[in-house]
Amino acid sequence: MNTTAIYPGTFDPITDGHLDIIARASRLFEQVIVAVAANQGKTPLFTLAERVALAEQVTAQFHNVSIIGFNNLLVDCAKEQGAGVVIRGLRAVSDFEYEFQLAGMNRRLSPELETLFLTPAEQYEFISSSMIREIAKLKGDVSSFVPECVEKQLHQKFS
Repeated sequence: MNTTAIYPGTFDPITDGHLDIIARASRLFEQVIVAVAANQGKTPLFTLAERVALAEQVTAQFHNVSIIGFNNLLVDCAKEQGAGVVIRGLRAVSDFEYEFQLAGMNRRLSPELETLFLTPAEQYEFISSSMIREIAKLKGDVSSFVPECVEKQLHQKFS
């Protein structure tokens, strides 16, 4: 049994909802790799290096979590990292269709790679990175949605 899981995402920025999924996955797997996607299809607020650094900072308490940046197909990244499971978070029913399509495509590209969906605690179900960026851009309080170091970085980006 493969006990390494990979949790991919843009993490722009990483939120308390992401951390909840990471905490849940860290209890299920011996090793969890948080894979921060370069994602050229989007224009992230934070650079890849900044997103990796923030993720490293906020996951330091997890002994079995490591952070990487990646710029290739997820299935190839998972194979390179020795991961047999992809972790995906589902906040609401609206996430399901897209995530279901991704899981099917990943299975087609790499049949040995399983996808596991985890749901966050109720208080995180509505949090998204895009909402956090918008609130921070408009000088709103994001302190209850992101770790303190992320909040500081957001304020710096928008000041």
